[in-house]
Amino acid sequence: MKFARGGVGAIISSFVPISIEGRILPNFATIHSDDRIPFWRKLVSKVHESDCKYILQLSHSGRQRDVGGVENAQRAPLSSTSRMESVHGLSGQSMTHEQIQKVIREFVQAARRARQAGADGIELHACHGYLITQFLSSGINDRTDEYGGSLENRARFLLEIIRAIRREVGRDFHLQVKINGTDYNNAVFFWHPRGNTIEETIQICQWMEKEGVDAIHVSTGSFFPHPLNPPGDFPLEELSHTYGSMLSWGKRAFRNYILFRYRALRPLFLLFWNRIKNRPIEGINLRDSQRIKQNVKIPVLCTGGFQTASVIRRALEEEKCDAVTLARSLIANPDLVKIFRRGDDGPERPCTYCNKCLVNTLEYPVGCYELSRFGGNYQKMMKEVMSVFRPEALD
Repeated sequence: MKFARGGVGAIISSFVPISIEGRILPNFATIHSDDRIPFWRKLVSKVHESDCKYILQLSHSGRQRDVGGVENAQRAPLSSTSRMESVHGLSGQSMTHEQIQKVIREFVQAARRARQAGADGIELHACHGYLITQFLSSGINDRTDEYGGSLENRARFLLEIIRAIRREVGRDFHLQVKINGTDYNNAVFFWHPRGNTIEETIQICQWMEKEGVDAIHVSTGSFFPHPLNPPGDFPLEELSHTYGSMLSWGKRAFRNYILFRYRALRPLFLLFWNRIKNRPIEGINLRDSQRIKQNVKIPVLCTGGFQTASVIRRALEEEKCDAVTLARSLIANPDLVKIFRRGDDGPERPCTYCNKCLVNTLEYPVGCYELSRFGGNYQKMMKEVMSVFRPEALD
């Protein structure tokens, strides 16, 4: 509601699991059954009161399940592959054809529920290493059937989801897809395969356009978090406190925890993590979004650290994208759009790209945890973070 009241034109939800099996964290709101529709209907209605649109991001973790929760404790996550994920060591189970068709149906039913809840559209989460990426990426998908191998085969799962959703909800319900421009699958470990290139993504986007996708949302990274997504710092001090919750789930999590926990070892991790970070943070994905925009006719959205009006204006004027999306910038300054409207180029207290908001979500509420932005006043910071739990904030 803070974002809606702050003047944004549309909100794209965070990761909304289409099934319990597809959650990345136990406390995520799902849309896996019809009894979830009233919750989403109320939320969407509140957003609409501020003349703001609401788009649900339909998602499935695949093997990239950070904390499975009690329901998933005995079940191996579904994936395109049975190989472990490279950074955290998250394991997966290569899906059978029956499981693939079941997950497609789950996406379809989630889309139906989103429409019944009054949402203005849906976004398929096909990036950042989650399930659809696990099929799309040449750096992850090692299947030898019709869902693996060639680019056409690797895209089959996503295209079948799109077709099935269109049959269920029609062509008049907004459907967009968030996709990696480039995977950079070898960003940390240079000996790993690189994953999809921008040329391959352009082809996938052209196929999606033919299937009736209304817009494309460009990001990057075939795992999450990724050195380029979200761009900025990687707060190892904070991770040493919150990463422990992943020790039971990732086979390489203990290695990471040791690197995060001990100050003397942190430079070793950062040597690999910062290896390819040679671009400006704000607008980090504009190069890929421009390439995609030049090759499709539907609108192209771009994400990546935007918080300066002149940077956004230049990206639009130079036709590098049709719109930008913001996340951390709005967490830091929910009224950022109003700041732009009054003629300021940016906020007085800009987002520092510290990414403390990200690493704290493993255990704590979403919010800005950069103490310097609150003048060093911890109580002031916590009051702002915990404001999401005040019922009057939604009245």
